[in-house]
Amino acid sequence: MRVLMLNTPVPTHFTPLVPLAWALRAAGHEVVAAVQPDVVPAALSAGLHTVPIGDPYYVDDLLGGGLPAGKRLREVRERPGPEGLAGGARVWMMHAKYLLPEHLAFARAYRPDLIVADMLEYTSLIIGGVLGVPVVHHRWGLDPISTGARDTARTTLHATCRRAGLDGLPDPAVLLDPSPDELRLPGTAPGTPIRYVTYNGPGKLPEWLYEAKPAGLRRVVVSLGTSTLELGGLPMLGNVLRGLAGLPRTETLATVPAKYRDTLGDLPDGVRLIDPVPLQPLLGTCDAVVHHGGAGTMMTATSAGLPQLVLPQIMDQFPHGDALAAAGAGIVVADAAGQDDPAAAGAAVARLLDVPEYRLRAGKLAASMGSMPSPARVAEDLATLR
Repeated sequence: MRVLMLNTPVPTHFTPLVPLAWALRAAGHEVVAAVQPDVVPAALSAGLHTVPIGDPYYVDDLLGGGLPAGKRLREVRERPGPEGLAGGARVWMMHAKYLLPEHLAFARAYRPDLIVADMLEYTSLIIGGVLGVPVVHHRWGLDPISTGARDTARTTLHATCRRAGLDGLPDPAVLLDPSPDELRLPGTAPGTPIRYVTYNGPGKLPEWLYEAKPAGLRRVVVSLGTSTLELGGLPMLGNVLRGLAGLPRTETLATVPAKYRDTLGDLPDGVRLIDPVPLQPLLGTCDAVVHHGGAGTMMTATSAGLPQLVLPQIMDQFPHGDALAAAGAGIVVADAAGQDDPAAAGAAVARLLDVPEYRLRAGKLAASMGSMPSPARVAEDLATLR
């Protein structure tokens, strides 16, 4: 079977699909990722055959356009409601219009038997309809966006579909959902379960990662994502680290690329800056994690059974935090003022570490995720769609 992978041009939208690509490859199927230059490094690092399509997209430039000097994204963007979340998919609908000709031309040449894409990659549905090929959409995580955006996508892309010879925008044959039942958001369309298998990219792991921690020492990781730092989040990171510095018997590790470190200035004892490494092995040494609510980070931390403090900045990061809090496995601080308050960060993480119920609930979520069908099992089922 020939499998064509398409994706919105954001690397973190692609990496959740990599374990399924590996499973398809391991089952003997051919997999080719036809993606924009933004995603090419992620696809190559996963060992996938990759074809660059189109021009770079530069999503951080889009998010940060017009951002006032000295302000971060959370300070100028309102928390989105359901309509705002659904509206966030519009950019990918417009993106589909101009990228469709190149993607369709390659698909005609490649002749896939199956198309796999993330849930907001709309060209996949049109191409599948034109070629008569089943399309599988794979959610990144909880997905508070695509269900509400579906009717808008049908309207926005109706003329595009008609020009391609279709009556309208087709639905995916399968919608894969890695969300455990305890975190599934109300109002989202039901999907086919697939176990979330972490892929955070390759990385050179430091030797200290496997050294035993001193008895009684607790470790917290702060990982706010490169985009958060790029879009004005460094002062917030500094405040969070200062808030955690006073926690007893606690070591704080913050994943920070070297180019940002001078801006942070001197940090208190008990705080260590480290190079970004794949989160899965790092979280295996930790007791709690602080992050921005990105789907990959949230799902990785959840699969590791860790309590989480979520400091959402944009779009789906807010419902991610809300779902963890509702499940009793995390705390969310959603307002900009609270996120910049060192005392609030310290108090929240102290609660995650000191109240056993958070660890218990987080462990139950990890067990629930672990019981879902593996990508290998799902790959067997997808092979029958032809």
